[in-house]
Amino acid sequence: MTEINETRLKELVDRVLDDLGGAVSVPLVRIGDALGLYRTLKEIGPVKVDELADASGCESRYVREWLAAQAASGYVTHERGLFSLTPEQAYVFAEPNSPVNLIGGFDTAAAMVENQPKVQSAFKTGRGVAWGDQAGCMFCAVARLFRPGYVNALVQDWLPALDGVVDKLKAGATVADVGCGHGLSTILMAHAFPNSRFIGYDFHADSIAAATAHARADGLTNVCFEIGRAQDFDGRNFDLITCFDCLHDMGDPKAAAAHIRKALKEGGTWMVVEPMAGDTLEENINPVGRLYYSASTLICVPTSLAQETGLALGAQAGEKRLTEVIRSGGFTHVRLAAQTPLNMVLEAT
Repeated sequence: MTEINETRLKELVDRVLDDLGGAVSVPLVRIGDALGLYRTLKEIGPVKVDELADASGCESRYVREWLAAQAASGYVTHERGLFSLTPEQAYVFAEPNSPVNLIGGFDTAAAMVENQPKVQSAFKTGRGVAWGDQAGCMFCAVARLFRPGYVNALVQDWLPALDGVVDKLKAGATVADVGCGHGLSTILMAHAFPNSRFIGYDFHADSIAAATAHARADGLTNVCFEIGRAQDFDGRNFDLITCFDCLHDMGDPKAAAAHIRKALKEGGTWMVVEPMAGDTLEENINPVGRLYYSASTLICVPTSLAQETGLALGAQAGEKRLTEVIRSGGFTHVRLAAQTPLNMVLEAT
């Protein structure tokens, strides 16, 4: 019998217990968000249990247990019978526009758990799980997950990192946002550059309907949304084409790259935002890689395999592999224009 190293065993068990604590926190965090408990605690804390229960319209016994679990997780602060959020805790759980608001991550984790039976079956068949067939509102959760990054970086950092693009947008450019999902990225750009015209394309009809509703609610007149695939969407002569966290999900990203090259004006730019990743597994054995590999197994790879070609790049494809795919479409220059802990921004011309 192989001898057990007790020190390594304890380290592994401790890590698994910590992971299980995080996993069972997923529904509790979502309850706290849905019922406004974090928001109310930020507004009126420090408070006693009954005070938070009354202010949020919830039953005290449930709130007491919820607060205890949150305190044990380090998500809320408990001192002398009073509960509160530190500024840092509020930044993660109660500030919708914070760059590190992670509520959308908990929504995505819940959808991933619900998605398990479909993906588990696909392990045996090798078939994919189509984006629109995935469990729950996966596309709603993913849109919420990516929103804080887009709100805090897209207009402020990513677009200015591209050569001459902001000047074109200010003057009046034509832009296609391919794989736009619920249109959060498209709408942010449309707000920032009213002289430009934006068209969002996505192959998922329900996402296009949601994006159209968002744009209408915002009163925007310089943006519209259409159903279209990355490899054959309508439209030509774009100054800028963007793809946000979707190239790796496509069944045939090489065909998409070739079509996007043809759809650009001469001198146009393709901005590709993808999950941050190194080019090797060893480079991605870290907290970010762990998150993205898990999401890739349950979301990204099944989505790609459900489409034509099914290249299945995965969420941790890395800059080198992504550059190869982009160049296959006829682009001669690809560079890393910007990056965050969660994203890389590639500029292709």
